[in-house]
Amino acid sequence: MYAATVPMMKQLLGGLSKNLDKAAAFAEAKKIDPLVLTASRLAPDMFALARQVQIASDQARGGVSRLAGVDMPAMADTVTTFEELKDRIARTIAYIDSFTPAQIDGSEDREITLKMRAGEIKFTGQNYLFQFVIPNFTFHCATAYNILRHNGVEIGKRDFLGGM
Repeated sequence: MYAATVPMMKQLLGGLSKNLDKAAAFAEAKKIDPLVLTASRLAPDMFALARQVQIASDQARGGVSRLAGVDMPAMADTVTTFEELKDRIARTIAYIDSFTPAQIDGSEDREITLKMRAGEIKFTGQNYLFQFVIPNFTFHCATAYNILRHNGVEIGKRDFLGGM
C-alpha cells in the first residue's frame, strides 16, 4: 500500500512543481500576468489550474492520512500564485514523505468513510486507494498539466511524469 502511494505521489507532485516553474518562466517571457495562467481552465464548468493543484495536494495528504489512520492537516485553499502553489506542493511532499511503510502497509482492510455531498461512502483501504485516491490524484495532476499545455507552456509527457 505504501509503495503504491507515497513514491508515485512524490513523483507526480515533483513533476507538477517543475511544470509550474516552466509556466512562471513562460509567463515572464511572454509578458503574461501569471494569475491569468493560474486562473485558466479548459472548460467554463471546471476548476482552474490553482484549484487543480490544491485538490491534487488534498488527495495526496488525505489519501496517505486516511490509510495511516491519522487526521489530515488542513491547508488553506486561498493560494493562487505560482510561488504559493509550489510551496503547497513542497509542504505536501514533506508531509507524505514523513510516513513510513509500516504506517500504511496493512491498511488494505481498514474501513474508510468519506463524507460527501451526496452522503457517506464507505471503502476498504485497498478500494479507497485504487478506486478513489489514485484516480482522483492523477486526474487533477493531469488536468493541471493539460491546462498549462493548452495555454502554450512547452511541457511534455516526461514533464508530467516528473523524475523517474
